[in-house]
Amino acid sequence: MSASTPWYREGRLHYGVGIEDTFIPQERVGHRKLDEYELTQHYAHWREDLALVAESGAELLRWGVPWYLVEPRPGEFDWSWTDQVVEVMRELGIRCVVDLMHYGTPLWLENSFLNASYPERVASYGRAVAERYRDVWTDYTPLNEPHVNAEWCGQNGAWPPYLEGQDGFVKVIVQIARGMVRTQQEIAAVLPGATFVHVDAGFLFEGETSPLPRWLLEERRLLALDLITGRVDTGHALRGYLHQHGVTEADLTWFRENAVQPDVVGLNYYPRFSTGRVVDGRHEPVRSDAAGLRTLVELYSTRYGRPVAVTESSLVGTPEEKVEWLRLATDELLALRSEGHDVVGFTWFPFFTLVDWLYRYDQKRPDEWFMEFGLVDLVRGADQDLARVRNDAFAVFRELATDARAIGSSVS
Repeated sequence: MSASTPWYREGRLHYGVGIEDTFIPQERVGHRKLDEYELTQHYAHWREDLALVAESGAELLRWGVPWYLVEPRPGEFDWSWTDQVVEVMRELGIRCVVDLMHYGTPLWLENSFLNASYPERVASYGRAVAERYRDVWTDYTPLNEPHVNAEWCGQNGAWPPYLEGQDGFVKVIVQIARGMVRTQQEIAAVLPGATFVHVDAGFLFEGETSPLPRWLLEERRLLALDLITGRVDTGHALRGYLHQHGVTEADLTWFRENAVQPDVVGLNYYPRFSTGRVVDGRHEPVRSDAAGLRTLVELYSTRYGRPVAVTESSLVGTPEEKVEWLRLATDELLALRSEGHDVVGFTWFPFFTLVDWLYRYDQKRPDEWFMEFGLVDLVRGADQDLARVRNDAFAVFRELATDARAIGSSVS
């Protein structure tokens, strides 16, 4: 392959890891601040964490910018920390797929996603990041998991702007989608060769669901990507649903006239969570396996005709269970590639322990909400420092990633 060939056109599977980067800085009674970098001490250990990423053999790193800290006031940017991070990524040769928006908006953005200026504000922020780091960062996710954002912020009233119900879900997801379009347009204007990896949660459903019918849940999981790619036309299954909740034909025309396309479609799949039954609005997880992953890859590959990457996958379990999933998942993805599906990536996410989002709603210590998803565990010492401890799955991931890179080198 030539040096100018995009990584997703190299004809092989690329391995990546991701560092959990949820930022919900807004506080209210009963809702405390949630900043995963702070809770996992990534702000203090970021150099060590990046060194571990390089050691793991990962070719890609999903890593997010804390927007609320980088732009503390509208239009004013503080690059003091990200400048250091980017320089070390450059030195280590880490290709970062930048999560511009994982979860959470700045404190100054009144009503969060509902703010009338949100699409332009997030696009301006995205452009500023791309302009500053154009010589190192070339791969961008405008917003991670728009569907989950819309559920937590618009349907379930858990995160700002705290809306509820289907009307709230639609209002939030349409605003989010506008921001995704405008962000991609602004980044492309200053970085014409940028790669865009659009990422959403890959949900599967079993049995009958309530109160929303299963067909609606299955269509909604694709709504953000359908909107930004201009697919919501007169024949779309959700056109009536959108109109019912205030979306106009002018809104849908705007999306069609401003359609953007992802270079890579990213889907997130967790074998112990992504498949579920929805009863009385509650998601009841059902353990799945590689068959669920196959179903989603086939769906996204066929529907959008773009390269597909698994941008998040992992499980909470023993190192042996993690190794088993690593091998099962990658074997399935390689089989899908052999069948003609352009699967280009597998990302173990999160790379290390995260703090469950439910931490936000009580006063328990972060350790009581630790979820050991990672290839690296966090272990608190007497000095309260969180040591990074590789588990057995780390070495297996490194072996798989190194072998894949070697195959790619021999082909090129």
